[in-house]
Amino acid sequence: MSHTKFHLGYFTKFGKPAWALDSQKSIGSDWPDGSYHIELAQKLEAAKLDFILFEDTTVVADKFGGSMELDLKHAIMAPKHDPLPLLPLMAHETSHIGLISTASTTFYQPFVLARLFSTLDSLTGGRVGWNIVTSSEVNAARNIGLDALPSHEERYASADEYVELLVKLWESWEEGALVADEETGVYVDHTKVHTVDHVGTYYSSRGPLNTLRSPQVRPFLSQAGASARGRNFAAKHAEMVVGLTAGGIDEMKELRSDIRARAASFGRNPDDIKVIYLANGLSFTGAGQQLDKATEEHLAAAAFDYTIAMAASTMDIDFAQYDLDGPMDQNMTAGGHTSALDMIKRAGAQGATLRQVFSAGNMGGGLDLTGTPEEIAEKMSAAMDEVGGDGFLFEGGDLSAYTEILTDELVPALQRRGVVRTEYGGKTLREELPRVLTRYPAPGPGEAGTFSASPVSVSMSASSRRRKSRRSGTAPVLKNATRYPSKRAITARACAAGSPKRSWTL
Repeated sequence: MSHTKFHLGYFTKFGKPAWALDSQKSIGSDWPDGSYHIELAQKLEAAKLDFILFEDTTVVADKFGGSMELDLKHAIMAPKHDPLPLLPLMAHETSHIGLISTASTTFYQPFVLARLFSTLDSLTGGRVGWNIVTSSEVNAARNIGLDALPSHEERYASADEYVELLVKLWESWEEGALVADEETGVYVDHTKVHTVDHVGTYYSSRGPLNTLRSPQVRPFLSQAGASARGRNFAAKHAEMVVGLTAGGIDEMKELRSDIRARAASFGRNPDDIKVIYLANGLSFTGAGQQLDKATEEHLAAAAFDYTIAMAASTMDIDFAQYDLDGPMDQNMTAGGHTSALDMIKRAGAQGATLRQVFSAGNMGGGLDLTGTPEEIAEKMSAAMDEVGGDGFLFEGGDLSAYTEILTDELVPALQRRGVVRTEYGGKTLREELPRVLTRYPAPGPGEAGTFSASPVSVSMSASSRRRKSRRSGTAPVLKNATRYPSKRAITARACAAGSPKRSWTL
């Protein structure tokens, strides 16, 4: 039987992985210098994943109860380093995997961000992507001197113009502007570099950029808006849209159909947009590691704190002011993530309390991704066959202790089914996630049809081995890939699955 072929990505942050949700606290202890994420990228590239996507925020969250305690205790939104400088370090130690980072249209001046991503695209050899957010944390605005955030609608209206301006800036250098002609002494042909002279409602910029035209010209564009306005924005600008599996197959289908229809309304080819689903709640089951009852209860309590503190910050709601165990207040309003609040309210209308929602993380009929690697591979393949979507994004916070199971068992199981790649073929991220280009020349022959199964081997570069040998206290990993956590043990870690904790889903 022929199956729908799809892509795989990995979602993470430049911070301590899964402190609150994992019993193995030492994993990723070397994250501050980038070593953990560099070696993670090497493992994921060896397994032939398409890309890594970094979320990012700029706050120490204190919305829940007016205190930073939960955030810092559980390492939820802080501490967190800026992922943009990490991308070229990861690129230097890998060769193919795409590197996508979140950056906010609300907090960067357009020219600054255009120049930054142009530089990153050159430093990574064309493997960089921009996950576009408008931001929803009020304290993030205050951090840069704003009294408040613009409204949800205005943030998106200005973001539309923002992206349009950035595209102009990225295109301000024509192909062939760099000539480096020793005979004539001309380095850059000035007739191929142009001002943009943009004057709009929200922004103005003379241009041009002073960076060279980068390998992709513009970075690969990703977005994860779930509201109607966010979907319009994604359908107009994005090359990849990230959705959730929390609503199950029906809602996954609805998202893909809706995005494609909106794209067509903007005159785009719907096939130009990849719809990737966040595979949160993925749980490996089977014989092996067991946790005692006290540890399970501790993890469950930490996971509740993690989820409600994250939701409070990203939705700008102090849930501490409501009765967590009584009937849910249907008059709650969100400053961001309005679609996530709607999902919570629907659960409340059916009798769920806030504590139940944030403890179970199940706001209605999510996609079941529990089982052995073979079982999960079959479920993922069946879901893509039915949805017709373009792939899954693994939630790194749920899987940091089980990277080897992911790369050495789950991905090979998918490869044996012929549904994911076994080799890379393109040179840039845009070529590795093939699409029909309407603004730039089409890439050369890519790798879209290469899905034949082959063994996966993981190796580290010599420089990475040297870094690892210099460090003490290296984080332990599961060497025996057949050791799965029991379903009971993973319940606490997975309790945030399907929750509105994703800080980039705006």
